[in-house]
Amino acid sequence: MTLSGPAVCIGKDIDTDLVIAGRYLRTKDTSVWAEHVFEDLDPTLAPRLKGAIIVAGNNMGCGSSREQAPVAIREAGAIAVIAPSFARIFFRNAINVGLPVIECDGVTCKDGSTVTISLEEGWVEADGMRHPIRPLSDRMQEILAAGGLVPYWRNR
Repeated sequence: MTLSGPAVCIGKDIDTDLVIAGRYLRTKDTSVWAEHVFEDLDPTLAPRLKGAIIVAGNNMGCGSSREQAPVAIREAGAIAVIAPSFARIFFRNAINVGLPVIECDGVTCKDGSTVTISLEEGWVEADGMRHPIRPLSDRMQEILAAGGLVPYWRNR
């Protein structure tokens, strides 16, 4: 799987409450979540996520284990999230909902820069620099290719 899109840069220690605030979780309408994703971090961020790759700092997705956080990111149109490290539950929830999460050190970020990811070859390229990624297991890649855990099991 190869992905490419413009970078949207966010900081480190982005907790799931910053991804989607609890006040929007009274509904199961994912379009509401997409509209308000990252609202408390930057109210202008949600519309910029369509087709983008989020580049975050360490500890992306810390905080509560709400599955709605990676769903909100995916539904807003982001195609992947890159960070040096992720909270484990956020990481697995993202894979399970079909949102690629890539652990990679050293990616410097400029909003709008083109970022390309090759899961098969194991690298991220940004601003002309190629960085190795921590590989995803074959099973995780199969889950992502299927669009998430539920479609993966439906197809088996």
